[in-house]
Amino acid sequence: MENQYYTLMEKQDFFEIIENKYGELAIFIDARDGEPVNPVLQFDSKNTALLCRDDRRSIILDNIDKETAAVLAESEVVMIVELHGEVVNLVYAVPVENVEEILFNGRRTRADEIFRAKNKNEVLKSFGAIKTWTGGVSK
Repeated sequence: MENQYYTLMEKQDFFEIIENKYGELAIFIDARDGEPVNPVLQFDSKNTALLCRDDRRSIILDNIDKETAAVLAESEVVMIVELHGEVVNLVYAVPVENVEEILFNGRRTRADEIFRAKNKNEVLKSFGAIKTWTGGVSK
């Protein structure tokens, strides 16, 4: 078995952030291998967030829309939706930590229970999305 003594930082080129009528946010990203372990979303209150998915992999969300940033800064928890194309692989709740500067060795907290859904539209419908924002590079 290979030991990994570093953390991979992957930039998510395209992602969507949606808000439902209750002001809750969900972030749609590409699926990664394995299930998250104690994930947390660090947010610098500007335009960058770092999803610390586990001890070995973090995902950078850059160029977050200004309107979205204001809502995200007030959020305590967001839903992360990992997709394989249009098919939902994982949906899980992640606590949001507002930080001045994003660091890798931030405090780890437990995420809510992981559950599986059938596709992106099903999650959007059950989430009750009323707004959708995109960030990163255009597809």
